[in-house]
Amino acid sequence: MTGIAKAAARLFNEKGFLETSMDDISAAARLSKGGIYHYFSSKNEMLYFISTNFMGLLLKDLEEELKKIDQNFAKIQFIISRHIEFYTKYIAEAKTTIHEGHLLPSEYFKIIGEQERQYHRIVRNVLSDFFEGQISEDQLKVLTFILFGTCNGIYLWYDPKGSMTPKELSGIIIDILCKGLAGYKVKGKTKVKGKNPRGSNVTEVFSRN
Repeated sequence: MTGIAKAAARLFNEKGFLETSMDDISAAARLSKGGIYHYFSSKNEMLYFISTNFMGLLLKDLEEELKKIDQNFAKIQFIISRHIEFYTKYIAEAKTTIHEGHLLPSEYFKIIGEQERQYHRIVRNVLSDFFEGQISEDQLKVLTFILFGTCNGIYLWYDPKGSMTPKELSGIIIDILCKGLAGYKVKGKTKVKGKNPRGSNVTEVFSRN
């Protein structure tokens, strides 16, 4: 079952979900269509299996692991490192979840969406604790999406077969993001409370850029 899903994820990334046929998946998985239908009744079920399992990996034991870490700064470092580790290990599944998940029927998409929101809530809460609550919801939202955007964006260019290891990649991203967060906190920008010097809302500023 997992082997079929891996083959499907690779094809969904190469050809696109809509363009991939069951015949394509059968050939890639080296399994008859009858064998595939024994586990999955449709491509939608495959896509759902790929996406919900990948999100499950990201969520599994995350809150319990974070409770074992005392410092909020160390928690952010841990989240980034763990996120990069999973994305580089399951890069086809990550791409599929991000790019193709919206094509799922609504009943499936709602489940994936709730898993994503749960993951975002966990990370947002850690960031809020790091800033000791002295940050607006707009700023918190922006910082959370910057963190995810940076980490998720690696699939566009990262080559698992290249010379840079996931650990080295994590180190670079952690260094840049964490130093940036620490600097943002030290400079006292949290006092802005979601407004730029002219009084515009942060989300409005970002939406115009």
